[in-house]
Amino acid sequence: MDKKALFFKCVSFTASVHQVTHELTQNAKSDSITQVQYKILEYITVSQPVTLSDISECLHISMPNTSRELKKLSEKNLIEKIGDTEDRRKQYIRLSKEGETMMNAAFASIESRFLNRINNASKEDLVDIDRALDILQTKLFY
Repeated sequence: MDKKALFFKCVSFTASVHQVTHELTQNAKSDSITQVQYKILEYITVSQPVTLSDISECLHISMPNTSRELKKLSEKNLIEKIGDTEDRRKQYIRLSKEGETMMNAAFASIESRFLNRINNASKEDLVDIDRALDILQTKLFY
């Protein structure tokens, strides 16, 4: 296997992932939050509970900016912070009930667009897609 060709195929694939992500999530977020705040809530949704540093590292946002955005999300009652029982300095962040409601609505919109994209896929195609996603998740995106 030509690893250089594989690399360029991977670069092309990740560019396509970004494009499809944009198409699937376009206009899915509430107008009451910014795009950065949406990305933070999306990350929390799929990874909760998380720490401030988890969010900062994953989304490539500085710690001060992450902290500022989390404060705004907390003021909007979209997240809640839970203290660590063993280390009082450490806090975990998760969605509040309001945050869950907002993200459930966003994900419903995204799911509808996703289902529309795969509407004409055969059962065999769906099995292949599922298997490919499993392989990518375990071998490349771990």
